[in-house]
Formats: sequence, C-alpha cells, structure tokens
Amino acid sequence: MDAMAIVSIFVLAVFVGFEVVSKVSSTLHTPLMSGANAIHGVILVGAIIVADHSETNLELGLSLAAIVLATINMVGGFVVTDRMLEMFKGNKKGTDK
Repeated sequence: MDAMAIVSIFVLAVFVGFEVVSKVSSTLHTPLMSGANAIHGVILVGAIIVADHSETNLELGLSLAAIVLATINMVGGFVVTDRMLEMFKGNKKGTDK
C-alpha cells in the first residue's frame, strides 16, 4: 500500500470512530470502557512481543516506550472504569457520604 492510501484509511477511521463514539448513550460507557481495557491488554502483549523481536537500540527504545504507554493506558482505563462503577453503587448501611 502506498502512503496516500494508508493516510486515507486513517482519516476515514478517525471520522467513523468519532461518529460511532459520539452516538453512544452515557449508560453504555462503562461496558465500552471494559471492552476497551481488554483491547489495551492485547496492545500491551503486542508491544511486549515487538520488544522481544527488536534488533536495534531504536527499535528497543520505541518498543519499551510502547510498553510503558500501553501499561499506563490500560491501568488508567481500569481506574476510570472502577470509579464509574462506584457511582452506580448505593450507599452502604452505616455510612453517610
């Protein structure tokens, strides 16, 4: 594929992704975040595999940066999902918050 085709696919994917996400109701955001966290876990595994197969220092550095960023993204997603789920829980007996 040439570069123009790749850029065109990327731009179309951005527009489609924006339209799809903007149409989701707020009650579905938590389940979608859980699914996104699973995808980020797969991305983390892929980054680890790329790091294992890197041959130059540049490839190793970029793959380690990808591992760090994927880990931050995945953990942050779980934290946000947990906080969103806490909002749906009622107050427990004996606690006034």
